[in-house]
Amino acid sequence: MPGMVEQKQKLHPLRFEPVYQNYLWGGRRIADQYGRTPPGGACAESWEVSDRDDGMSVVAEGPLAGTALRGLMQEQAEAILGPGAVPGQRFPLLVKILDAHQDLSVQVHPDDQTAAAVGGEAKSEMWFLLDAAAGAAIYRGLKPGTTREGMEQALAGGDPERVLIRLPVSRDDAVYIPGGTVHAIGAGCLILEVQQNSNTTYRIHDWGRTGPDGKPRDVHLDQAARVIHWSQSLPDLARPTVDVIGEGYAIERVLATEYFTVGRLRVDTRYSWAPDSQGMAMLFVQEGTGQLTAGDFEAELKPGCTWLIPACLDQCEVTPCGEAMRLVTISLP
Repeated sequence: MPGMVEQKQKLHPLRFEPVYQNYLWGGRRIADQYGRTPPGGACAESWEVSDRDDGMSVVAEGPLAGTALRGLMQEQAEAILGPGAVPGQRFPLLVKILDAHQDLSVQVHPDDQTAAAVGGEAKSEMWFLLDAAAGAAIYRGLKPGTTREGMEQALAGGDPERVLIRLPVSRDDAVYIPGGTVHAIGAGCLILEVQQNSNTTYRIHDWGRTGPDGKPRDVHLDQAARVIHWSQSLPDLARPTVDVIGEGYAIERVLATEYFTVGRLRVDTRYSWAPDSQGMAMLFVQEGTGQLTAGDFEAELKPGCTWLIPACLDQCEVTPCGEAMRLVTISLP
């Protein structure tokens, strides 16, 4: 049965079978752009790395193919995450690709302080724009001075933009959404999302949309009001900024939070590193094709694939096939 590791096996770079979620706002870009075959073609989300009962990642290839991430974390948490990991702990992050063919609902997640009070899981997240249609935008935060009464009046009147801050976005923008921030993804955005391992969402407004049963979807105003930060200062949108230039590669900074660090790696000829000294990393291939090597393990890198590089490995190497590659990098702080 997938999911359990009877004895410790030698770890290697891990790619997982995508877990597809087809919510009503999804489209076909994940399938079309990355050559995927989700059931039915349309797909709202692809969960790339997930240690959750409602969408568990299973290793797709290599000696550990068929093994669930939960089983690996039960047996080899420190080998995956690095020193300090607790045996049996859940993998701390959830990584997704999202295709917003329609606007997502206006929603909020609890933070570390409010999650217990409402019986949910804390969720801070970031969005990296893999692509954005002309005129695309996201909503993040409430306009200064907004109160619960003012927000509910705007929602009841069908005018949420009266209280929401709308931000135009383009390819390579990065947006941080700390828990407690009211937000929504606008139509036309293809996003790589990195978040705390949580699936707690309180819907506030759904643009007058109905669910598959023809009825309005539930909203959770009371829970939302208990976790919203009514007054907050949010960072500007971030974009990749060159931090280190090496022989054949460049490392770019994108966003650092208390839960995860996101960057980007441009590889022109070759990039090698030692995970055992730098810790666990995840790589999402944004552009280009190439090869990933770790000891005697070799795998193809192509756009849209996500790899987990365990902390215990001695050395890994990325080598492009032809033109330069761009990879989004994800690590723990």
